Amino acid sequence: MGRRWGKTILGAWLAITEAGNGHKVAWIVPTYRLGRPLWRRAEQAARILSDLDTVIINRAERIIEFPRNNGWLGIYSMDSPDSIRGEDFHLVVIDEAARIPEEAWTDAIQPTLADHDGRAVLISTPKGRQNWFFREYQQGLSDDCRYQSWHAPSSHNPSPQIRNAAIAAKERVPERTYRQEWLAEFIEHEGTVFRNIAACLLRPGDGNSPSHAGHKIVIGVDWAQSVDFTAISVFCATCKCELELDRFNQVEWALQRGRLAALANKWQASEILVERNSIGSPLLEALRDEGLPVEGFTTTAASKAKLIQSLALAFERCEAKWLDVPVATGELESFEAQAVGVTGRVSYSAPSGMHDDTVIARALAFRQAQVESWEVINAID
Repeated sequence: MGRRWGKTILGAWLAITEAGNGHKVAWIVPTYRLGRPLWRRAEQAARILSDLDTVIINRAERIIEFPRNNGWLGIYSMDSPDSIRGEDFHLVVIDEAARIPEEAWTDAIQPTLADHDGRAVLISTPKGRQNWFFREYQQGLSDDCRYQSWHAPSSHNPSPQIRNAAIAAKERVPERTYRQEWLAEFIEHEGTVFRNIAACLLRPGDGNSPSHAGHKIVIGVDWAQSVDFTAISVFCATCKCELELDRFNQVEWALQRGRLAALANKWQASEILVERNSIGSPLLEALRDEGLPVEGFTTTAASKAKLIQSLALAFERCEAKWLDVPVATGELESFEAQAVGVTGRVSYSAPSGMHDDTVIARALAFRQAQVESWEVINAID
C-alpha cells in the first residue's frame, strides 16, 4: 500500500475485531517509536467497539484485553525480536513489514502462529525487491492458496484529499520515490550489487563431482560473536562450487575455532582465509598454533571493494555455483552499493538492520580460490 492509504486504520480494525472475538492478536512494528500512532488507533477502536467496563486498556504494556472471552491485543516492537518468543497467537499484523529483518519474521514471529494454525497480515509500503516482504508478496500472486496479495496505490484511496496529495507528490518528488512510496511499486534497487543470483545457485542433481578428493578446497571466514553472525564458506576451487555454508552466533571463540577446524578436516581444506580486523588477529594466531593453514585478510574500504567486485563479477558471468540457502540468498539480494560523500567512493554493505556475513565469507572463499589471478592483479596495481 502507498503512503497515507490507511494501513494503520486497516490494521487497527483487523486486530481489534479479531481480539474482540476472543483471539490472541499481536500487532508488530519495526521500532518501539513507530508503535505510538498504532496504539492510539487501537485504543480508539477498542473504545468504539465496546463499553469501557468490558475492555481493559493497559497503556504501560500496550495491551488491550477483552475479559468476556479472553481475547487480547498486544503491540510488539522488533527492536527486540526475542520479546515475542514463547507467545502464541491466532493473528499477527505486521506493520511496515518491509522494514523488519527476515530473521525476525522466520525465527521469532512465524513460530508464534503454530499453536493455533494462525494467520499473518503483512502491510507495508514496498522497499525494493531485495527483501523477504517482496518474496512473500510474490507468493500471493502465485497459485498457492495459502497466500493472498493486494496492491493499493495512494492514488486509489477513496479520500479525495489523499488522492490530491498523491497527484501533488508526483510533481514534487523523484519518479523513483513516487513509484515506490505513493504507487506502492516494488522498484529494483539502483544499488543492487549481485545480479543473476538464481542462475548461480546449486540445485539437486546439478552434476557436481560427488567426490572432491585431490581438489583444491578453500574456506572463507567472517568472524562475529554476538549481534552479527560468524559465517564459514567451504568452496572447491577445482569444481568452482560451494560445498558447505555454516552460519551461527552467540558462540564462544574456542568453539568457533573448533567448528572451523572440523570443517577444514572434513573437506581436507588446503587454504583458509579469515578476516583479521579487530578480534580476527588473535583468532588467526590461535588457529595457526593449532596447525590450520590460515591466512589473514585485512578489510579496508579499498580491499573490501575489490573483494566484493570480484564476487559480483563471478555472479554476472555465472563462474561459480553456490548452495541454495535462503538466508544467504537474501543477504546477496539485499547487499547494497552506495556513493559516499563528495568523492563518490562506493561503500558496500548490508542495509541497516540486515546482515552480510555470508556474503563476506563467500567473497573471501572465492578470493582464495582465485589467489593466483589475484596475485597477478595486485602486481599490476
